[in-house]
Amino acid sequence: MKKKLLVTGSCGLIGSECVRFFSPKGFSVIGIDNNMRKEFFGEEASVEWNKKKLLEEVENYRHYDLDIRDSKNIEELFRQNQFDLIIHTAAQPSHDWAANEPYTDFSINAQATLNLLENFRRFSPAAVFIFTSTNKVYGDKPNSLPLIELKKRYELPSGHRFYQGIDESMSIDQSLHSLFGVSKASADLLVQEYGRYFGLKTACFRGGCLSGPAHSGARLHGFLSYLVRCCISGKKYTIYGYRGKQVRDNIHSYDLVNAFYHFYQNPHCGEVYNIGGSRYSNISVLEAIELIEKITEKKLNYDYSEQNRKGDHIWWISDIKKFRSHYPHWNLTYNIPRIIEEIYIKQKEIYKE
Repeated sequence: MKKKLLVTGSCGLIGSECVRFFSPKGFSVIGIDNNMRKEFFGEEASVEWNKKKLLEEVENYRHYDLDIRDSKNIEELFRQNQFDLIIHTAAQPSHDWAANEPYTDFSINAQATLNLLENFRRFSPAAVFIFTSTNKVYGDKPNSLPLIELKKRYELPSGHRFYQGIDESMSIDQSLHSLFGVSKASADLLVQEYGRYFGLKTACFRGGCLSGPAHSGARLHGFLSYLVRCCISGKKYTIYGYRGKQVRDNIHSYDLVNAFYHFYQNPHCGEVYNIGGSRYSNISVLEAIELIEKITEKKLNYDYSEQNRKGDHIWWISDIKKFRSHYPHWNLTYNIPRIIEEIYIKQKEIYKE
């Protein structure tokens, strides 16, 4: 009998990677996605193209256009299915959008997560529940680090304890999170508590920038994907603050979902992992522009705004040693150039350069 997987946000970057990864491993996959990304960011961010591809190409995939806030229909879905694995990727993912519609942001990111957790506890308590959290739960605390400004990026001194990346010991308290960061932190704590209080197998993966060819990047979300799209199309890109030297690590969707798979095989209760590209895969905005221009053989049309996004990180690199210590056979396989090359190939296909 096939195992059953539920993926929320199944047509997004990480959700669709989950569908494609787990289906060949003997899972019958149910996906939930009502294309809220289009509502958040406009037509350019629609995931309808990805939904169509999943339905055409993936065996054992069933799709539901459900809103994860719809408690009645979500409960009915759980009543009808005994899940072995639940991967919750659906979210409102933007700082700026959350500030404009805080009720909607909190209802999607926090209240809907509670809705999923409670149905998981009631109807599939033996399952594994994986949540795609975010490094934004740490707020702007990383900006208090003693950063050094270099020619194209900010950096930490090589002897600093976080030089290899920020680990889970960093406090999430007394910092500016953005309302998005708060709603995701609320969900993160709920997922931990259902693991610790009820003894359920749950994990929060606090990701940096998540990247890959299935990303429907938009101005407010999807750093590398949107940057590549702007370079291809000639659309103007705006750098927000920090002289373009802000640093992000990027993890490819495959590497992240493979980490989910390792956790599923040997789960813990209420676990938390910082996950990202680490020192293996990171880049500043200026460095990304330079590399993308080289790969696409086009010049990016961009301008600069002195105003950084409120609560935005100046420097983020994830320390992934905790996850690696628990799952030593897992490794990162995609570096920045490989990620950008894949995104470029897919963007040309979608937007018919």
